[in-house]
Amino acid sequence: MRLEFFPSPTLTRYLAKLFVVRILAVLVMLVLVLQTLDLLSESGKILGVPGNGQAELWHYISLRVPQLIARFLPYSVLLATIITLATLNQNSEVIAMKAAGLSAHQVLAPLLLTAAVVSAFSFAFNERVVTRATSTLKAWTAAEFGAVPPDAKIRTNVYLPDGPNILTAAAVSGTGKLTRMDNVTWYRRDAGGMVLEQLRAPHATYANPGWRLDRPVRFEVTSTEVAPLGPTVVARGVTPDQVAISKVDPDGQNVIELYHSIQSLKAQGRRTSELEGKWWHKFSGPLAALLMPLLGAVAAFGLARSGQLLIRAIIGMALGFAYFVVDNAALAMGNFGGYPPLIAAWAPFLLFALVGETVLVRTEE
Repeated sequence: MRLEFFPSPTLTRYLAKLFVVRILAVLVMLVLVLQTLDLLSESGKILGVPGNGQAELWHYISLRVPQLIARFLPYSVLLATIITLATLNQNSEVIAMKAAGLSAHQVLAPLLLTAAVVSAFSFAFNERVVTRATSTLKAWTAAEFGAVPPDAKIRTNVYLPDGPNILTAAAVSGTGKLTRMDNVTWYRRDAGGMVLEQLRAPHATYANPGWRLDRPVRFEVTSTEVAPLGPTVVARGVTPDQVAISKVDPDGQNVIELYHSIQSLKAQGRRTSELEGKWWHKFSGPLAALLMPLLGAVAAFGLARSGQLLIRAIIGMALGFAYFVVDNAALAMGNFGGYPPLIAAWAPFLLFALVGETVLVRTEE
């Protein structure tokens, strides 16, 4: 029996059903609580825009919920693992399964299989739903919850060097000569980087060359004088092609789009290690759900009446949360160039897979 990973179809269905129900219950609870708190903090900004009402609040919820599901699905799997295994342990069901000849790995097999399905769902959900919701929400936020330009490829918080000067835009839409910038600021600086003058405009369009500011307002730093200007052309050295590759949002692009963006940046000689790390993490991130049953397995074994069940559950939870901490730290190190992108994305998963397997083997096998 120990050579069979799933020795009992009935037991496999029973454990998988328990696990799925608890994952959904924990996920719904987390999403409801977090969405309520988030909506309380953002509803004032949304309703503060003339014309916005209840429909816009529901639209915000429809864009924010996919992000919350994607972020907290691995946490839900971890908590569901602890709850499921601790309950089975407390009811002596784990003892019954081991008395029937099942090994620790066979007890965990249905949970691992379910977690693998959750990981596959998470990857597909991220690629098909979350990326689109993130891109749309960022564009709407950049427009301060007002009307968003009718363009599917909107980039937010764009930063463009113009020699010693800087051109920034809250949102950029369109392509080529039809590129449009919104909430634009142009900083004129001296050779030492000191800002001498600031021009702000609600919109800017390509003037071939340069960018024509619509109704700009000039702020002189030395005199602190503010004066409105007529249409003004700035940043003559910045082209639409530079704008197109200036801002790549890895959270708003799927793996194929992000791959092409990385290749375009590489062709321009731009640094892409941060984007490459995010690209690899699109594959390793969803696998966190697969790792959670292994890290939380310590809660399943050991006698409940020995008084150590709570301690084991805390250890399992600590291992799971430690993984998320290390994963975020590794990505941050990869962004700064401390780790290669491949290692930054995959090292935490492989490390904690070995840790979880070691703890499981040493305690039960």
